[in-house]
Amino acid sequence: MTTQQQQTRFSLTGAELELFHEQGYIGPFDLYDADEMQANLQRLRPKLLDTRSAIYSGGKAVSGVTNLANYDRHLDVDFLAEHITRPEIVDRVSSILGPDTLCWRSEFFPKYPGDEGTDWHQADNFSNVAGSKHPQIVWPEDADFGGTITVWTAFTPATEDMGCLQFIPGSHKTMNYDESKTMTYDADSVNQVEKDGVRRGFFGYDYRQLQKDPNWKPDESKAVSQVMRQGQFIVFWSTLMHASHPHAGLTDQMRLGFAGRYLPTSVRVYPYSDSLEEFGGGASLAKFGNVLTSGTDTYQHNRFVDRTVNGFRFPTRDGEQR
Repeated sequence: MTTQQQQTRFSLTGAELELFHEQGYIGPFDLYDADEMQANLQRLRPKLLDTRSAIYSGGKAVSGVTNLANYDRHLDVDFLAEHITRPEIVDRVSSILGPDTLCWRSEFFPKYPGDEGTDWHQADNFSNVAGSKHPQIVWPEDADFGGTITVWTAFTPATEDMGCLQFIPGSHKTMNYDESKTMTYDADSVNQVEKDGVRRGFFGYDYRQLQKDPNWKPDESKAVSQVMRQGQFIVFWSTLMHASHPHAGLTDQMRLGFAGRYLPTSVRVYPYSDSLEEFGGGASLAKFGNVLTSGTDTYQHNRFVDRTVNGFRFPTRDGEQR
């Protein structure tokens, strides 16, 4: 981290915070120049293909379209470790969640030419994808709300034709899905199902099976497409109704997003699990640890790591209230 990055604060302004609380998202913000991000991506590709150092690998890590070895790569790839702790990201997250924050997960979201769009969905405690059905995150009992802050960075251009994100502004305050319900996996449904004229799916599942009201439909007339240039990021609540367009295949370039997920340190992460189970895949959490991204941890109920498996030490922003 440069001296300038250490000294500059990137907190949301009062007007930005108000807008975020109203619509459930804010951005996009610039982080990398497009050429810089492309160069980073070229250097990153060989490391992403080599999962030998990934904390989830082997065994049941690969199941259907799920590859858990691509989760939490910030714990073994130093560029991603630096990325999730960038002050441009962490300061904005901390101005929403408070001074003491952690990153508990990161994920890649590739979309290849011809791929279907992603179903409209919300995530509160992430039990809906867990094989054990235990919540993956648990907020304090006196918390008004749940969910996690997602910071989604466009590692490639994200246009409508390439499958950019879609949001329904203001939908983050009401959960339309019951995460205790079960979805049925159907490998043959991938890229084969149209919903209101759009090819959509959820990694071999149909997210509509979790609807509280089976007759309810999201109001897509209110949907906003989040077109982003390469190197930008956007911040949103996981409880915001979000989806993505299909990749129309007008270019042979994939769309690649990288999501970091953040919480206040008061939230318990994987409190009932010693393994990560998602979409039929499974892996031990023995090497897992949260990353303290700002402030301090006074709760002592979560496991933390202070460096990657390669020895890169995670920078932590100070806990100054923003």
